[in-house]
Amino acid sequence: MTNVDTQSTTRFPEGFVWGAATAAYQIEGAAYEDGRGESIWDRFSHTPGKTANGDTGDVACDHYHLWRDDIGLMKELNLQAYRFSIAWPRILPQGRGRPNDAGLDFYDQLVDGLLEAGITPWVTLYHWDLPQVLEDEGGWTSRATAEAFAEYTRVVTSRLGDRVKHWITLNEPWCSAFLGYRIGHHAPGHTSTKEALQATHTLLLAHGMAVPIIRENSPDAQVGIVLNPAQIYPDTQSEEDRAAAHRFDGFFNRWFLDPLYGRGYPQDIAELYGAEGPRTLPQDFEVIAAPTDFLGVNYYNPTFVRHSPEDEPYHIASVRREGEYTEMDWLVYPQGLYDLLQRLHRDYPTGLLYVTENGAAYPDEPPRDGRVIDTQRLSYYAGHLDACARAIADGAPLRGYFAWSLMDNFEWAFGYTRRFGIVYVDYATQQRTIKDSGRWYSQVITQNSLAVSTG
Repeated sequence: MTNVDTQSTTRFPEGFVWGAATAAYQIEGAAYEDGRGESIWDRFSHTPGKTANGDTGDVACDHYHLWRDDIGLMKELNLQAYRFSIAWPRILPQGRGRPNDAGLDFYDQLVDGLLEAGITPWVTLYHWDLPQVLEDEGGWTSRATAEAFAEYTRVVTSRLGDRVKHWITLNEPWCSAFLGYRIGHHAPGHTSTKEALQATHTLLLAHGMAVPIIRENSPDAQVGIVLNPAQIYPDTQSEEDRAAAHRFDGFFNRWFLDPLYGRGYPQDIAELYGAEGPRTLPQDFEVIAAPTDFLGVNYYNPTFVRHSPEDEPYHIASVRREGEYTEMDWLVYPQGLYDLLQRLHRDYPTGLLYVTENGAAYPDEPPRDGRVIDTQRLSYYAGHLDACARAIADGAPLRGYFAWSLMDNFEWAFGYTRRFGIVYVDYATQQRTIKDSGRWYSQVITQNSLAVSTG
């Protein structure tokens, strides 16, 4: 099934968690059923020109109706854990106030179904689908949204906290803040640096407010947050390029990691942002730095940068390196994952680390004779799992890995034009087919080991 040479085998530690991940808006569909409210992604994807082919998540993978079948797929893949997100608008259609019983019932059944199948639920409370009614009131630029998130967290954890023992507050707040409010590629589609920085602060505050609520309602649970930290390399070892890499690290990584671990915003970056920086209160930073049990790491590709005098105001330019690229035009570079895990462990008191997303989009052919041959994706996984094994051997407290994604799905602004799944989805028929990469991953899970190429 693969050309990977299997002369040597690397075992993972006993108890290593093997899973796959999804997000509510990308797979659930049922956008207008059972009292679900409108999210910012419903509004954004229905706005002409915002997504490829005008695609929306109205139906997606219809997981809302097919979840029992999807749990069957997870069992076939031997998954030990399933990371999924809860749709805030399905629970609180108005963002706050009266809960929607039908929405809570859906996740109640899903959690019970997973546990009955021997699969551990890992729940992400926010994966980008803010209720539109809250966006209309200022969204993540408004401090009130953090308070609404705390209320939402209390509702969900009161219902599921007796059974769910792994909680993630936010997924990739950098994306929510900067892709949503600065770059405009994601909902709500704004293009203001000031808004993005204020959104960052509100998101981090929401995280900090949620942590003690989760601990109250699920006292024996593990609690963490998921970031998408970049592993950044200077294009050359010149002093200017290394300084540019440090600045980029400040914008992309330290701006989130430092406050989460009690250091406040990095002074060098706060000075560069100047008056555009967020409005804060002194007690905010104590709230944001609420102790957590783990950090989730989403890694797909590295970042190479150089000093660029013409790029105002920060003098940083990205550099395209030679190598293999995925369909997302992301460089395949497993060493970046190794280096990132080591850096996080070295520089921050993260507690345990989990790779909560890692995967690749390639132009898969439809199934033939019940099989999808995706050799490139399989190779991508093999390389990155090898990087994980090396990081563990060299001391990183990595305790689990979640493939992105369980199945092909709505890939945000790319619509249905990018396939990340280890399961192929025919969107017209909702037929699922496990890809070769999924079969291979299942074997890795069963053996808790990786056959590594020695050629």
